[in-house]
Amino acid sequence: MYTRKTDSVADPRERQLLEGRGPQPAFALIKLTRTLVFFCLMAVPVCAAFRASVVKVDITPNTPKWLLGYGPRQSTGVHDPIFHRIVAMDDGEKKFLMVSTDLCLFSPTVYDDVARRIEKATGIPPVRFWWTVTHTHSAPEVGPPGVYKVLLKGRSEHPVDTEYTERISSSLVAGAKEALAKLEPARLAMGTGMSMANINRRALDVDGKTSLGLNPDGPVDRQIGLLRLEKANGSPLALIANYAMHGTVLSGQFMEISGDAQGIVAAYVEQKFGAPMLYINGAAGNIAPIYSVYPTPRAGHLTQFNVLLGDRILAANGAMGAATSEVKMDAAEKWVDTPRKQGMDWPEDLPEYSRTGPNGRAMVRLPIRFLKLNDTVIWSAPVELFCEISFHVRNHSPFANTFYFGYTNGWIGYLPTKAGFAAGGYEPTTSVFSDQVEQDVTEAVVAYLQGWR
Repeated sequence: MYTRKTDSVADPRERQLLEGRGPQPAFALIKLTRTLVFFCLMAVPVCAAFRASVVKVDITPNTPKWLLGYGPRQSTGVHDPIFHRIVAMDDGEKKFLMVSTDLCLFSPTVYDDVARRIEKATGIPPVRFWWTVTHTHSAPEVGPPGVYKVLLKGRSEHPVDTEYTERISSSLVAGAKEALAKLEPARLAMGTGMSMANINRRALDVDGKTSLGLNPDGPVDRQIGLLRLEKANGSPLALIANYAMHGTVLSGQFMEISGDAQGIVAAYVEQKFGAPMLYINGAAGNIAPIYSVYPTPRAGHLTQFNVLLGDRILAANGAMGAATSEVKMDAAEKWVDTPRKQGMDWPEDLPEYSRTGPNGRAMVRLPIRFLKLNDTVIWSAPVELFCEISFHVRNHSPFANTFYFGYTNGWIGYLPTKAGFAAGGYEPTTSVFSDQVEQDVTEAVVAYLQGWR
């Protein structure tokens, strides 16, 4: 016979209920209440607060270096210092690293090597480690010359500077570890602004030919994408500013190391904002600064970009809404296979980024990355994207904010539109892609974003 044990019940009224000597409806209510409380507690997730941090690492060399961006030339000094700027974020489930470095570009092999080292040192997989460059054309060359010899012929015939390349790589790994160790409770705000500091650079002549220049009638993306990180007490932690513009205020005649307009603007905003700013370039494949290729900073009105762009970043930051500590992150990757231009060589050190299609056609394998931060989405690729493609994706995205981060995780050249290929000019001529690439990329990215919402 089943017997209820009542000896261990301390409350006499509850003991009476258990022995059947009290009002049974009250006893049933007690049991029901306890059951509901238990299941409610079990159903509430335990969410760790959003955390973030930022680290700034000086990578300015103290000896002459080969500069990348124009023809081969060696630096004669330093106009302004260059940096890694590293942001770490943690939503309680996943950690993410975002890096902006004052360099022109580097091969995907450089990214892949550092990504392996980052994963070994921190456990963060490559899909959650994004490394962008500002695309200044007055910074040292980094990495093996394979991609340069194919896509930048004649610019990298000198020996590779392995010592400086290792400094870039090892200092980034150390900075990432430091950033993760400094994670603290934080809040995130996201928004947009606008600046007139850039202009389309594909000039059209009377003979119909396209060349590098300035084209005020051409398409241009003037949106500023902003992410503001602040500490729990509301004080500034970091600012991430996304704006499309070549780092070419200074020309190949300028021989000193510089972050160009991107570095100058970052330093200016940092002074006013009170915390580091990561400049993240956008779809700048066909976009120049409004003052382009000048022999000196003074001739190029370099400091005027503090007004043209820096003040606009600060104004957009001031207009953003309140930040939140309730942040959910997700990261993903999709490889897009698209035909390689016929007759185009391919770097021997990039076999993972190429394959042969079923019909024997050489294909480029393009890695597209995605980052979701609440109702904002960011996508990126290791290319110099024409801005019309970024517009198309943004206009078809289901997210409140859609940003494109260019020059991310390496570089495999220009990615023009189909119309750009038809018009010709420098970018389509040097591109490894065929005129099918616009369709392949936009369809893949838009479909992914619409399915990810």
